[in-house]
Amino acid sequence: MFQSFKVSVQTSNDGTVIFAAVQLKDYYSILELPPSASLDEIKKAYRRLAHQYHPDKKGSDSYAAVQFAEIKEAYETLTHPAKKSFYLQQRWYAQSMGQKITRQVVTPESILKKVLELNRYVQQLDVHRMDKESLYNHINELFSDDNIQKLNSFNEPSTTKQIILLTINTARPLPYRFAVKIAASLKKLHIEDSTTKDEIDSFTSRIRRAEYWDKRKTWLVFLIAVLLSLLILFL
Repeated sequence: MFQSFKVSVQTSNDGTVIFAAVQLKDYYSILELPPSASLDEIKKAYRRLAHQYHPDKKGSDSYAAVQFAEIKEAYETLTHPAKKSFYLQQRWYAQSMGQKITRQVVTPESILKKVLELNRYVQQLDVHRMDKESLYNHINELFSDDNIQKLNSFNEPSTTKQIILLTINTARPLPYRFAVKIAASLKKLHIEDSTTKDEIDSFTSRIRRAEYWDKRKTWLVFLIAVLLSLLILFL
């Protein structure tokens, strides 16, 4: 899905850090065609690549299955007039904004790389000036139902565990309403050990407790100030 994944970070006028949208797939590159390819050329390329990566030929090869799914998605988009028109609009917009259009398929390694890259950016940011909603949207895009289904097809528990733990670390600055949704997505991944499941539950519990005390912190400080004032008055 993404070849050389780089998190694009922008800053608004008030200094808030905003995470840009996920890069667009290059359907032409997936089909090994130039953007000027005709409909006949698209059909020929699809037949050739589909034959090469078809599950009936590759058997249980998960990487080939994912590649076949990408090829089929590219073909269905570029041969459907409405879908193609919308895709070309997105492609033009991405290019006009200087965003890269890439073609790497979704694999455990590629998702791990994206999460790692995102985590590095988050660790360098001021939590109080971060656009938390755009960070949530970015993570949510990585763990769409389609991507989760593809990740589960590989059955690589070790890499999946790394992805989950790294995502939890990346999402720590998010409020509970976002954290609980990310946790629900992570639980859809194939998890073999109970400790990883416990880490997901602990992640949301910590954020919920922190928000609970943050909401009561102002009243607690006020109450302490009143008690100290009364104590000083009586003394």
